[in-house]
Amino acid sequence: MIRKCKDSDLETVYEIINDGAQAYTGVIPADRLREPYMDKDELRHEIDAGVEFWGYEEAGELLGVMGIQHVLDVTLIRHAYVRTARQNKGIGGKLLLHLRTMTSRPILIGTWADASWAIRFYEKHGFRVVTVEEKNRLLKKYWSIPDRQIETSVVLAEEKWSD
Repeated sequence: MIRKCKDSDLETVYEIINDGAQAYTGVIPADRLREPYMDKDELRHEIDAGVEFWGYEEAGELLGVMGIQHVLDVTLIRHAYVRTARQNKGIGGKLLLHLRTMTSRPILIGTWADASWAIRFYEKHGFRVVTVEEKNRLLKKYWSIPDRQIETSVVLAEEKWSD
């Protein structure tokens, strides 16, 4: 079942994000990796900034989360994580499919440039990596992230994207 996460899910969302983010260890630049990957204050800040988390639940347990955020004229997919023990079982794809039905706006997704598995996942679902120039412009327009993160990220857009 896919459902909107509630305030009472905050601790579980935090756990899923930090568990799933273990995949980045040794992959993303060391200066961008923290422990925990996302602390509770940052998670609350993201929610306060408009990121709405949706979760995949099975037998009463949240196994994966994915955020959606409407910014200006686009929708961003943010913070997509599945518990390590449940990855590669279709949970992320189900969440992405559900969130795609929630907007008619163009969808953009940012991820780490060296997270090849994440890029392949989004490409499999109809997104494409934009050019470096377009990436830099889009990250500065739609995200609030440090310059170092812009340098080490990619943006994927739906095939129908044009801006």
